[in-house]
Amino acid sequence: MVTAQRPTADVVTPFINTPLTDFSQQENVRAQRDALRQVESELGRTYPLIIGGERRQTAETFASINPAHPDQVVASFAKAGAEEAGHAIAAGWERFQTWQYVPASERAGYLFKTAELLRQRRFYFNALMIYEVGKSWIEADADTAEAIDFLEFYAREALRLAERQPLTRIPEEENDLLYIPLGVGAVIPPWNFACAIMVGLTSSAIVAGNTIVLKPASTAALVAARFVDLVEETGLPAGVVNFLPGPGGTVGDALVEHPLTRFISFTGSREVGLRINERAAKFQPGQHWIKRVILEMGGKDSILVDETADLDAAAAAIVASAFGFQGQKCSACSRAIVVDSVYDTVVQKVVARARTLTVGDTTDPINYMGPVVDENAYRKIQGYLDIGTSEGKLLLGGEALDCPGYFIAPTIFGDVAPNARLAQEEVFGPVLACLRVANFEEGLMVANNTEYGLTGSFFSRDRARIERAEREFHVGNLYINRKCTGALVGVHPFGGFNMSGTDSKAGGRDYLLLFTQAKAISDKVR
Repeated sequence: MVTAQRPTADVVTPFINTPLTDFSQQENVRAQRDALRQVESELGRTYPLIIGGERRQTAETFASINPAHPDQVVASFAKAGAEEAGHAIAAGWERFQTWQYVPASERAGYLFKTAELLRQRRFYFNALMIYEVGKSWIEADADTAEAIDFLEFYAREALRLAERQPLTRIPEEENDLLYIPLGVGAVIPPWNFACAIMVGLTSSAIVAGNTIVLKPASTAALVAARFVDLVEETGLPAGVVNFLPGPGGTVGDALVEHPLTRFISFTGSREVGLRINERAAKFQPGQHWIKRVILEMGGKDSILVDETADLDAAAAAIVASAFGFQGQKCSACSRAIVVDSVYDTVVQKVVARARTLTVGDTTDPINYMGPVVDENAYRKIQGYLDIGTSEGKLLLGGEALDCPGYFIAPTIFGDVAPNARLAQEEVFGPVLACLRVANFEEGLMVANNTEYGLTGSFFSRDRARIERAEREFHVGNLYINRKCTGALVGVHPFGGFNMSGTDSKAGGRDYLLLFTQAKAISDKVR
């Protein structure tokens, strides 16, 4: 067991982002291949629930499969139900009675140590995601790097919030403002950033002094299970993190509705997010608080290009944003909105670039795109391919690939109408809709015409238009002359407007406030 250190704000170095791995270096290629072989040797194991530090098996199990080879079981898991959800919340509540008083410096120390362990096993966690969710080497490595960043950043934020807060001072009183934790929360991460978002949601809550029940996405439960093992290795007290894999319809609802649940932190679909928000708002007998809900629910993100832009840079950004990790990012560019005078040129460049993308099993680093995550996603995206043929002109792809896994070719539809389903609904796959607009003004209007508001990008050399887009392009993360994916912790606080969620700004200085409540203390001087 490793003992967590107790840092203080004045001795911690400033936060810097974790560099990505350079896979042009052969030693890194060898290390990644070794990690893939290690994970392959571990495939098929069964993992238990962890409740209050106790490992529990259940009568039923479920499997996580390799989407590149659906007949290959990556791991099996004990399948929790509503009863186990109640036990996990109770265990978290019991541990909260002591964990809430652990100094911020000690809580931060656990995160710093976890970050160091994750650095040491970076290639292993990359390999887990390559097998379990079909990430390419580069995408998996960026995911792990972001997870390390969340641990490092939130540890420093906990130290900052624990410092004496600036208040207006008066001579007759001693006044302080303390940020105290909320209680026990349900953490429900997605599968698409199986390491980064899962780690971010978990670490932010516990470093603020809360305890949690982690209900991982069933398609990415192995990454979460191995991370919980990593956290346990630091000596984190039992019950701070409880691991509860199981179906969202039963386990998720039970966690959300439990009267002892104080908050729910969720990243996922609009439909599930709204369901959580509705159920959390309903008072339960024995409940002593209004539950706090932190939601990030996806997007329908656009890259807008005007006639003054660097068209090659715009095309490169569109392709990277649309097809990285098979378009399975809430920040992915699913709409290219291009001014008419350069539309044909930009779309031709986009199609030419997308045509070169390699698709296949991502255990081979030659493949830029892997499979979509599971059969449900595969069928949903196929449905949108059918819709696209009636709503636009098929320019590239449009078919599933003839191989065992859930592979879909990068697909581009041209001349899609702004109000078409393909231009309004979140596909969450490698499908790009290209929209032709008369001018910048119309393009800006179209960019704002969905119910979402997560990310967006504007390519232009016209400073007046850029300034207008900065005011009027209504998204939580707006990028100028760069792609609309790839937010960095501490650099681009991430979260969106409207149906994209509660604009929670993960990786920003406001984020830990969501897991605390402010207590003002006034002591009259005698």
